[in-house]
Amino acid sequence: MRRTPRREAPAELACDGCGQAPEPPKARLTAANIAAMLPIELLVHAAVVQAHLPYVLKVLILTVAATVLAIWVAEPSATKLLRRWLHAPLLKRRRRIEAAPALWRVRTIVQDRPGALERVTHALSCLDANILSIHVHPVADGVLDELVLATPAGLTERELLQALEAGSGRNPRAWRTTPVALADGQTRALGLAARVAGDPAELPHAVATLLRAVHVEEAAGWQPPADGTVLKLPSVRQGVLLFSRPGEPFTPAESARAHRLAELAEAIELRRSAGPATAG
Repeated sequence: MRRTPRREAPAELACDGCGQAPEPPKARLTAANIAAMLPIELLVHAAVVQAHLPYVLKVLILTVAATVLAIWVAEPSATKLLRRWLHAPLLKRRRRIEAAPALWRVRTIVQDRPGALERVTHALSCLDANILSIHVHPVADGVLDELVLATPAGLTERELLQALEAGSGRNPRAWRTTPVALADGQTRALGLAARVAGDPAELPHAVATLLRAVHVEEAAGWQPPADGTVLKLPSVRQGVLLFSRPGEPFTPAESARAHRLAELAEAIELRRSAGPATAG
């Protein structure tokens, strides 16, 4: 029976869109470059010093050779040969996420005071919950903390909500999630912005993806709930767009991101409509 070849570990971190690996930690990259360049520098110096050449010519040869070898040989070799070590911290984090019995995304409102978040994290640590990411959103009556947790398999939603309340959290919510919740939000937002810039008609789909919401049509006489779970977004081409996320109110930051995408779509539409008029 033939075994399916396993994808090389550092390649697991490559972006699905561009294929590029993330930037390794600067300290590790510096150490790898030194390890690759030092032997080359020693060999070049040894060869030139032994040669019977004028001093100025030796200096020139050393400078050019060391620079060329460092740029074209040492750095690419370090990145290729030591890539597993360079990306070890990210690979370790990926393994920890994959080994987690359960992943949860939780939200709770806390007072905007020192120590408020610490009380929440302490309550979660008592459940042996490992915090993988934290995002803080300012709201009217405090701050909304959004956390992604890796928890033991037997932990229930009720236990999580009780822990958040014990940590002085208000209106706690919890949802099962996947590693997608840990994706870099800035990268995802930039990708969606590029999608809207290419085709402004993609605005509803891009906003729905960005906010993990559903694009809904407004029916006659329908009144949106007042719990903040419906977002209204003005659009030049399609009028007012409605997005719904039951049980999970939109934060001011999320609303601002959606409006920036709408402004981008409007700017592209205006530029395209002005193009033919200018040409005429």
